[in-house]
Amino acid sequence: MTKKVDIGSKRLISLAPDNWVQWVTQRKDIRVKEFISSEFQWVSRDNDVLIKVENPQGEFLILNELQLRYNETMPLRMTAYIALARERYNLPIYPVLINILPHTKTPNIPNFYQHEFMGVKSYQDYRVINLWEIEASLVFQENLASLLPFVPILKGGGEEAIVREAVIKLRENEQLSDLEPLLSFFASFVLEIPIVQQIMRWDMTVLRESPWYQEILKEGLQQGVQQGEQQGEANLVIRQLSKRFGNLDPVITSQIRQLSISQLETLGESIFDFSAMADLENWLQQNAD
Repeated sequence: MTKKVDIGSKRLISLAPDNWVQWVTQRKDIRVKEFISSEFQWVSRDNDVLIKVENPQGEFLILNELQLRYNETMPLRMTAYIALARERYNLPIYPVLINILPHTKTPNIPNFYQHEFMGVKSYQDYRVINLWEIEASLVFQENLASLLPFVPILKGGGEEAIVREAVIKLRENEQLSDLEPLLSFFASFVLEIPIVQQIMRWDMTVLRESPWYQEILKEGLQQGVQQGEQQGEANLVIRQLSKRFGNLDPVITSQIRQLSISQLETLGESIFDFSAMADLENWLQQNAD
């Protein structure tokens, strides 16, 4: 039985915490003292990681917020997290928002929150890092183990040779081996599934424990609420299949749109097990009404 593992934000950052905080701040004189609780009375989020650090000027906090995709509520949410952390710990805060995948409409992502009401103004800065703008080579040059699972979606990281290099780095350290499913997941965005299966372990049981996988499912459900739940699920599944196999035959697309929500959810989970279009066709023959 596959063991349950934590491949969330805190687990990733803790792999090489000093390297991480130096990278997000662009300061080499910073050292990590401890990870501290980011749970507040009204707010508790898996993707928040709060770290107490120090440099020659003293102690401060780095608030890390990792998001699968940016959404327009983030400026207000970042401001709220910063205020809660400052009140609780009474230390200066360096806030960073890390976006993993581009938004479908590629918005101009702001690095501040501002609001004015009746002449009273509110303003809060924070740093924004978009992973798709980060050179994959930087991960290897600066030993950023936390970013190894994301290499395929970094700038220049979608090449098979680069992905293989990331796999080798993970396998050099036994503590990193359980991150292969997450690397596989993001590799499937840029490489054909058979290639991904050939060069690395492909463990969907482990991957499903990842908050990133759950976020993808949640994203599909949110689209479902907006577009009609069944239609939204169908659109998400069709888009994922098209990324892997190219444009789908209209007959297959029609079959998918006729599936129930539960069938679509099952198909969505099975996509990562398909290595060829024939696998999809066989699945539809066996499962479609």
